[in-house]
Amino acid sequence: MAEDIKNVNIEEEEEDIITLEFDDDTAVDCYVMGTFECDGKEYIALAPEDGTDDVYIYGYKQVSDDEFEITEIESEEEFDAAAARFDEIVEEEE
Repeated sequence: MAEDIKNVNIEEEEEDIITLEFDDDTAVDCYVMGTFECDGKEYIALAPEDGTDDVYIYGYKQVSDDEFEITEIESEEEFDAAAARFDEIVEEEE
């Protein structure tokens, strides 16, 4: 699971990019791959711009038409279920 997120910035461009700022003051720009549901909860998948194959998965909550929140996934079991569902979605799209 990822470190605690301190701040999230969204840039409106051709592709949605989120800048994750962590407690240790590191920042990672990520493409929004999409949102998905697993076990009645919403999640968001983010891909860092660093060229790696990493994918960050967080809880997702739509607050308004142009505002949302992302949250840490607290349990390893919930994270594993969300990651497995994400893998299924990726396989279905290939």
